[in-house]
Amino acid sequence: MRLILCADDFAFSPQVSRVIAELAEDSRLNAISCMAVLPNWPEDSVLLRDLPPHVEIGLHLVLTLEAPATAMPGFAIAGVMPTINALAKMAARDTLPLDEIRAEIRAQFDRFSAAHGRPPAFVDGHQHCHALPGIREIVLAHTAAHAPGAWIRDCTDGLITMATRPFFGKAIGSAWHSRGLRAAAAGYGLSCNDSFAGHYGFSGDYNVIFPRFLKRPGARHLVMCHPGGGLRPEDGIALARLSEAAALRTLPIAEMAAAQGLAFPG
Repeated sequence: MRLILCADDFAFSPQVSRVIAELAEDSRLNAISCMAVLPNWPEDSVLLRDLPPHVEIGLHLVLTLEAPATAMPGFAIAGVMPTINALAKMAARDTLPLDEIRAEIRAQFDRFSAAHGRPPAFVDGHQHCHALPGIREIVLAHTAAHAPGAWIRDCTDGLITMATRPFFGKAIGSAWHSRGLRAAAAGYGLSCNDSFAGHYGFSGDYNVIFPRFLKRPGARHLVMCHPGGGLRPEDGIALARLSEAAALRTLPIAEMAAAQGLAFPG
C-alpha cells in the first residue's frame, strides 16, 4: 500500500511552483500535477529537473478560468475558459465544443512534454474537469496514445469512507462526476488510484485536517493538496496555500502514513 501525496497547480504562479518544488525536494510530496497551459510553465519546469526519482510529475489539464493554449472561439469567452459550473452544465447537456477541447488537450500535452522532456506520469484535471462526460473520453484516448504508462486520477471512494473525511458534500460531488471513470480507463489499458482524499473548505487548521485524509486508504491512496506561496490576484485559496505549505513542512507524514499501512514517500 502506498500514499501518493500530490500537489496540484504547479505553474499556477512562480511562487506556487517554487514552494511545491521545495517540498518535493525535501520528500514532503511524491507527486506534482502541472498546469502546462500557464505562460510561466516552461520556466517553472526547470525546477522539476533534479527532484528525487520517487516524485511523479503529471499533467493537470486546465479547461476552466485560464487563457487556453489554442484558439477556442466557441468555448473561451474574451479569451478565458468558463467556470467549472458552466463546464459541468455543458457536459451534462452534451453541448461541449469537443473539437476545440480535443485540440486544447492535445496542445497542453504537447506543452508538458516539450518542457519536461517526457510524457506525464499521470493525468488529472483542474477542478477535476478531466472526469466530465465527453471530456473524459478525449483525455483517456489521448493519454493511451501518447502517455500509455500514465495513470488517471479517479475521485471516487467508498461512501462510508468519504463520510469520515472533511467536506463530505464536495467529495460526493467529485465522486459523482467520476463515476465509471475507472472502468473507462481500464478499457484503454490505463490504471487509476484506488482511493482518493483531499477535499476540505480551504480554511481551518491544516495540521488537524490532514490526518483525516489518511483514514481508510486503498492500496494506492491519492491525497491531493494545494501548497504554495505568494498572493496571485483573484486566487481564492491563496491563504490556504500558505497554510498547507507550512503544515506539510513539519507534519510527520511518513510516520502518519505508516500508521495507516501506507508507504511514503517511495
